[in-house]
Amino acid sequence: MTSKSNGKTGAALLRGAALAGLALALTACQVLSVAGTAPGASNNILDDELSVTLAPSSEPVTVDTVARGDRFAKLAAAQHPKILATYGGEYADVKLERMVAKVVGSLTFDGNDPNQAYRITILNSPRVNAFALPGGFVYVTRGLLALSNDSSELAAVIAHEMAHVTAKHGVQRQQLEAETNLAARVVSEVLTDDQSGRQATIRGKLRLAQFSRNQELEADAIGIKASGKSGYDPFAASRFLASLGAYTDFRAASSDNDVTLDFLATHPAAPQRVELAKRNARQFGAPDSVGVTERDAYLNGIDGMLFGDSPEEGFVRGQDFLHPSLGIAYRLPVGFDTENNKDAVLSSGPNEVAVRFDGVELLQSVDLAKYVTSGWVAGLIDTSVTPTNIGGYAAVTAKAQADKWQFEITVLRVNGKVYRFLFAAPLAATGLDAIAASVSQSFRTLSDAERASIRPTRVRIVTVKAGDTTGSLANRMVGVERKQELFRILNGLSLGQTVSTGNKVKIITDQ
Repeated sequence: MTSKSNGKTGAALLRGAALAGLALALTACQVLSVAGTAPGASNNILDDELSVTLAPSSEPVTVDTVARGDRFAKLAAAQHPKILATYGGEYADVKLERMVAKVVGSLTFDGNDPNQAYRITILNSPRVNAFALPGGFVYVTRGLLALSNDSSELAAVIAHEMAHVTAKHGVQRQQLEAETNLAARVVSEVLTDDQSGRQATIRGKLRLAQFSRNQELEADAIGIKASGKSGYDPFAASRFLASLGAYTDFRAASSDNDVTLDFLATHPAAPQRVELAKRNARQFGAPDSVGVTERDAYLNGIDGMLFGDSPEEGFVRGQDFLHPSLGIAYRLPVGFDTENNKDAVLSSGPNEVAVRFDGVELLQSVDLAKYVTSGWVAGLIDTSVTPTNIGGYAAVTAKAQADKWQFEITVLRVNGKVYRFLFAAPLAATGLDAIAASVSQSFRTLSDAERASIRPTRVRIVTVKAGDTTGSLANRMVGVERKQELFRILNGLSLGQTVSTGNKVKIITDQ
């Protein structure tokens, strides 16, 4: 959660907290149409790197010069503010940027447009994601960089995204979405049989999903060919896809049951995609016999990179949410999984219990009880509004019921700021009031010493020494759960695979 909330409220906010806001969605790749809402930012790290190795030109091929005559690039550029706002802005790290730029500069494509330029942006997000916009704008999150294990894996991901651009998948997808939306509208306006209408709409959605799957496989094939011809290990794509599948499973315990939100609903199943990637790679030769990985250079580039939440949004440490900048903290019960998003902290627990925590701008003169009854809570039970005191701070609690859900609300005013807890559960569930009371009462302010002691976690590269094991190395990690499992995933180690003395591995620490 950022230190300054936009204060958006409404009935949908509460319903969203219970029904939709708690899925920890992992999206490995999106092709975003230029008309849609996008995620990310942009900095021209590629230009800086190329300028070191190429002679000056009166009209160099850069994103800016290409964009002058490229309407897609202009439209994509207009999406950058939305991208930045969604993914936490750019991640600035000169060493990391130069490493990524070197990988990008090494890639070559057999395209019909030799003047196509690419702007690569590293996004300050822990989510594992990469995507492209028509016009040559490619984005990769630091979360994806943390999951990759060498330059060839990063090359495979970026080549895949460049392939979406060269194949104009974004434009094709936009056209198909327009056709599908039109068909759905015709169905709803013309057909009176609800069942027929639903079936037609489902067919339209499946058509979109299948198109997306075909695009992903085509981009895989083009990307593997490009990275392989550029001298990188062509089997890197299958390795990364395997790591991605393992990481998806690692996060699956917190995923939503709605299959329409599932990554696999619009992308190929991981085993199928991994096998097809290996098949495409074999055109270059057998595994371990072709291409370079540049593992050491890659690991050196990501050494020290931020991992997980950024300091501006606070940290999730086990069952605790800690925000040193705001100086606040609270604790969730055991069994709750928490996702720290830009606008709110979302937690989900047993029996479909949901918790949302955020902040709102509110004048000091506005009474908290009046604020709670001002209309932003759907189904508020007026008689439940109760002024109280939590940790020495003025607070108000209340209850609500709406759409087969029950809600508990706690609003606190702390040092001039107002914070909100929104608890939700199905009407038939019991014990929501006890959970709400426990979490609300755990809210506290941090001492100066505590604020200074809470540090962000980072990726650190260490060399395996004699006697080190996966267990001992994993136990050195801090600020993460299920350490051994995460250590294996981050280092691309299968179950039972061991570490070798002298090799370099990734650990997560706050040092």
